Amino acid sequence: MSEQTLSFEAEVARLLDIVANALYSNKEIFLRELISNASDACDRLRYEALTQPALTEGDGDFHVTLERDSRAKTLSVSDNGIGMTRDELIANLGTIARSGTAAFVEGLAQDAEGAGEAKKGKAKAKAKDRPDVTQIGQFGVGFYSAFMVAERVEVFSRRAGEAQGWLWASDGQGSYSVAESDEAPPRGTRIVLHLKKDAKDFLEPARLRDIVRTYSDHIAIPIRLAPDKEDEAVETLNQASALWTRSKSEITDEQYREFYHHVGHGFDEPWLRLHFKAEGVLEYTGLLYIPSTKPFDLFHPDRKHRVKLYVKRVFITDDCKGLIPPYLRFLTGVVDSEDLPLNISREVLQDNPLVRKIKNAVVKRVLTELTKKADKAPEDFESFWTQFGPVLKEGLYEDPDQKDKILPLCRFHSTAGEGLTSLADYVGRMKDWQDVIYTITGDDLAALKRSPQLEGYRARGIEVLLLTDPVDEFWMPAIGSFQEKPFQSVTRGAADLDKLDEKSESKDEDKDEAAEETDAKVNALVSFVRLTLKDAVKDVRSTSRLTESAVCLVADVGDLDIHLERMLKQHNQLDEQVKRILEVNPKHPLIRRLSERIGEEGAGGELEEVAWVLLDQARILEGEPLPDPAAYAKRVSALLEKGLG
Repeated sequence: MSEQTLSFEAEVARLLDIVANALYSNKEIFLRELISNASDACDRLRYEALTQPALTEGDGDFHVTLERDSRAKTLSVSDNGIGMTRDELIANLGTIARSGTAAFVEGLAQDAEGAGEAKKGKAKAKAKDRPDVTQIGQFGVGFYSAFMVAERVEVFSRRAGEAQGWLWASDGQGSYSVAESDEAPPRGTRIVLHLKKDAKDFLEPARLRDIVRTYSDHIAIPIRLAPDKEDEAVETLNQASALWTRSKSEITDEQYREFYHHVGHGFDEPWLRLHFKAEGVLEYTGLLYIPSTKPFDLFHPDRKHRVKLYVKRVFITDDCKGLIPPYLRFLTGVVDSEDLPLNISREVLQDNPLVRKIKNAVVKRVLTELTKKADKAPEDFESFWTQFGPVLKEGLYEDPDQKDKILPLCRFHSTAGEGLTSLADYVGRMKDWQDVIYTITGDDLAALKRSPQLEGYRARGIEVLLLTDPVDEFWMPAIGSFQEKPFQSVTRGAADLDKLDEKSESKDEDKDEAAEETDAKVNALVSFVRLTLKDAVKDVRSTSRLTESAVCLVADVGDLDIHLERMLKQHNQLDEQVKRILEVNPKHPLIRRLSERIGEEGAGGELEEVAWVLLDQARILEGEPLPDPAAYAKRVSALLEKGLG
């Protein structure tokens, strides 16, 4: 097959431009990424060879080799791993198959453009203004970091068990070529970097030694530096032993950190590290990390955890669904079992009883460590919660066995202050006579704080939890209560704040005749509005829920909460419109003035128009779209004109 020139996928082209010009402040990272990919290729072949020994026949010694050519100004990174076919070269190096890539690259490009503008204006971009590229390796495209130091990259590769070798080549300018090659290694991949003029220091042996020992010492296979001369020996630059098998006392913080970068393909710092060894009936070792920043695809349906499963130091899979539950999918790291059979198929792993036991033990260990953090370092724990709290809460309904450990970890905003609170702290602040935990759900914290449904509770000093994560609508019905205190939404059912007043002994028992007469007029207005709106609402009633607003909408007991209904509609899971209850504030000046007009001659038509305006006003306060904005505008204009007249 003759050489074929192909164009990069649009996202790859944009990513290459960002990588080459604005990605890393420390360009030596490229070598870490290429070595990490080479190590993964060897791991994958080792697994394939368990059932196909012929794939490694005559060459079972896995290694990565660095070769320098000072005359040609090239640096080569070679491995004898799984290798790639022509189609795999195109798929792996010409496209990005990961879900959510397009949106991420778009945001990355905008950040890069912003940094570029700042540079043009002779302003030094601060670290916080640089492109957020800490997650770029998670695409599996750390390979593209090679273009930071190379003006041209050649990839010679031959898939294990295949006769034909291939050459992939590109200058990173929008296209690449693929052709048959006799120069490909017998098995594996050799990446040749034609270095830029300002990257010649990567040809110096001392520089390469320092980079490998800093970033890749944890790699479990030898990383070798080829000699300059034939009479010199090959030099191994790393310890070449699986990091997780070493004693904690032998591992430095820097080595732990770089192993995290290797397995997670991120550039942030780990928030929490767990290195443990279980012995007894079930033996396994784990080295797990929680990132400090959430992955870009954390909430994508295809998102999986980043924990690799090994058996006796042999890589098995990085996609064992039964190993880590979905609500801990932010975990990254390694679990190495001594008890699973080496030849176990990936298909049966999920239902393997040993894997289930490991999963349960790992979950318990992670939740225990999170509890320790929450107790001993609450501010640090809040930083974790901000990133991963919405995911952890999924475990409340996905894993009922762990709900008693997860629920105390949950943190919420509330009307009591600006910070986060636990449920235990909320219960500790409850009124002596209060017997439920009040909640309100929505999309935006600021909007929730302004919600009219909170007015009556705030006036009485009753704390309400402000819940803004979509998952909140699902775990609360599943849990039901905390410390025997049921959850109750302030946007569903009657507020019954008068009953709360009775419990708190704050109700005014002296009600004069004038007040009772006013109540009667308000009741008449409520009946009139109910008759006017008819089927547009489920009911109209007076409420003690409001203190400042004239009206609001609430859901009836047993109906969908307003926020949940909106969510289901957005995802096309609900077609019908659930009718709401319109509540009016009997103490609001507008309601009182309108109630005075009930029975006045000629007032009926105007009050009907006001009734519809009140309903639309309540919809606006709830963030609901108006069914007929033109009619609303016309009514308001007419009422304003009459009032001004």
